[in-house]
Amino acid sequence: MRVLIVGATGTVGKAAAAELGRLHEIIRAGRSSGDVTVDLMDEDSIRAMFKTAGKLDAVVATAGHTHFGPLAKMTAADFRKGLDDKLMGQINLTLIGQHLLNDNGSITLTSGVLDRDPIRQGANAATVNGALGAFVKSAAIELPRGLRINVVSPGLLEESVKKYDGFFPGHEPVSSARVGLAYAKSVEGAITGQVIIVA
Repeated sequence: MRVLIVGATGTVGKAAAAELGRLHEIIRAGRSSGDVTVDLMDEDSIRAMFKTAGKLDAVVATAGHTHFGPLAKMTAADFRKGLDDKLMGQINLTLIGQHLLNDNGSITLTSGVLDRDPIRQGANAATVNGALGAFVKSAAIELPRGLRINVVSPGLLEESVKKYDGFFPGHEPVSSARVGLAYAKSVEGAITGQVIIVA
């Protein structure tokens, strides 16, 4: 299969690419690097990426940022950062990609642990993650041509512990290898409309 991974240079993207790259051709996409570049908040940029990438059997999104900060100081503009970037970026990719993927292809999005196990300063991320889960469950029953869609929801990755030092008290980190397997389950398997939890 030809698999496009958006956000392939990030921690989660590398985990997905390492596992999927064992059996499939990987096309890497990123905001400023990769085989193709893309801005998921720009629909024209997404269309251009698909045109450059050519025929695809699967697209995996591991890109997107949310806002971390105290709820008491959070503004609507702060909150919209995660909605516009991680949520709408992945939804934009889906809305456009459903028309361009090969028949029986798949779309895999990425959420995270916070909608089911919240932390302080993580309300925006929790909201975005929960919305992505709801989106794939609903989108799965409408996608045409045998297309499937799932979302991988990993816990804190071992490689990210230092980056988020102190933000995830008591959370047990998960390995990149296990996260990679979740993407293989989505891309290579038969499930659709599922939140694939890596805990």
